[in-house]
Order: sequence, then C-alpha cells, then structure tokens
Amino acid sequence: MNHPPRSSPPLPARSQPVIALALATCLAAGTVWLVAAGGLSGNLVHHDSAPRGDQRFTLDVNAADEVELSQLPGLGPATARRILDHRRQHGPFTTIDALLDVPGIGPATLDAMRPHLRPILGASPAGPTARPDAPAAGPGPEEASPR
Repeated sequence: MNHPPRSSPPLPARSQPVIALALATCLAAGTVWLVAAGGLSGNLVHHDSAPRGDQRFTLDVNAADEVELSQLPGLGPATARRILDHRRQHGPFTTIDALLDVPGIGPATLDAMRPHLRPILGASPAGPTARPDAPAAGPGPEEASPR
C-alpha cells in the first residue's frame, strides 16, 4: 500500500508550547479584566439599553409654543396657555423673572423651570434681538486697512 507522503505540521513542534502559553496568558488577562469590571456581579454595561444621560433641553420662552412650554418642569398645558396669553397681551418677556407675572407661576415653579430657559438678551415685538451695545459685525477701521 502506498501512503501519501506526510506533510509537516502547520506549526513546528518547538513553537507550539510558546503559542499555547500566549493563548493561556490572553485567556487569563481576559478573565482578570472580566472580574475587575464587575462581570461576575452583573455590573457590565447592558448593550440592549443605553445608559441614562442628561436629557436637559432649553427653550426660548418668547418663541416656544404651547407643546414646548408644557414640557417644562412644573407646567402643564393650562399654564403653558397662560404664558402664551400673557405674551400676546403684554408682549415678549424682557427677563426670565417676568414669568412670575403669569398666574400659576410662583418662585418654586420658576426655579424648577430656570435651567431649561435660555437667557433673554433683549426683546422686541418680533422676538429676541441682539444687545444694542454689542459690537457691529465686520472689521473695524484698524482691520480694514492692510498692513
């Protein structure tokens, strides 16, 4: 019977223990990491649900509609409508503290809303505008001429 010639092993016999040691070291390192990361106690990140993040939003009280205003902490649709009615009757709010003039908004409610309200820089019937003392856009006289 003729047997085909034997081929050499994929790895020489001398290198097999070195590779086995490297694999054992990687397996041990992975196990140490799993234990250190809290994997045995179930403290690893769950990939099925994202971690809760800061879901803070801000809005412009002079441009927000009823739905947006009713999302503010401590407000519901009725108070949001009162803010819109106050805005229609008296014009845009000039300060955030002017919201205290709206029936149903007291200091505690305003303090809960304050982190979600954008600062009011200026007000006009068309809405917030830039401050009048802000520098005009464009180069000044010293930047306009080449040096």
